Amino acid sequence: MTSRGIFRRLLSLLLIAWALGFIWFAMFLPRPVIEPVRTDGIVALTGGGGRIPHALKVLELGRAKRLLVSGVDREVRPREFAAEYKVPDRLMLCCVVLGYDAVDTRSNAVEATRWVKENKLRSVRLVTTDWHMRRAAFDLSAEAPTNLIIVEDAVASKPSFRILFIEYNKYVARLVVWLGAKAIGW
Repeated sequence: MTSRGIFRRLLSLLLIAWALGFIWFAMFLPRPVIEPVRTDGIVALTGGGGRIPHALKVLELGRAKRLLVSGVDREVRPREFAAEYKVPDRLMLCCVVLGYDAVDTRSNAVEATRWVKENKLRSVRLVTTDWHMRRAAFDLSAEAPTNLIIVEDAVASKPSFRILFIEYNKYVARLVVWLGAKAIGW
């Protein structure tokens, strides 16, 4: 067998693995948490409909003591946030932190990890959209202390093929970069 034949077979195998992975990714999206699980905190990532209202509802139900909303636009003030989401003053003052440092999923993980460490949290509920959960949870678990318990609470959506395709490729790229970094000892 020539090196060209081996290359074609390896490329075909990679393409089949990628396609099967995409099917798995699209058909088995993460689900919302149904049972009343308590955690020390909640991390809600901005960027998708329903994420913040869901996180606020969990907080109001007393299933966590505090909430970090990661990736808030720097122009948004706490008063505006409270008005937009109808957050009672008592809840806003005691329990809601707006994170302004994150601009993407990786920096969400960095911002959340800093908040977790500052507050000495042992468990968090991660709230993001179902199609975004795998990459967000991966980045958070890669960044956070190894003993942090992460409860994945996905907000159900009806993503388009385009969204799934883009997110799957971002997820695969993130895994490849992480594996590459591990292989060279970063």
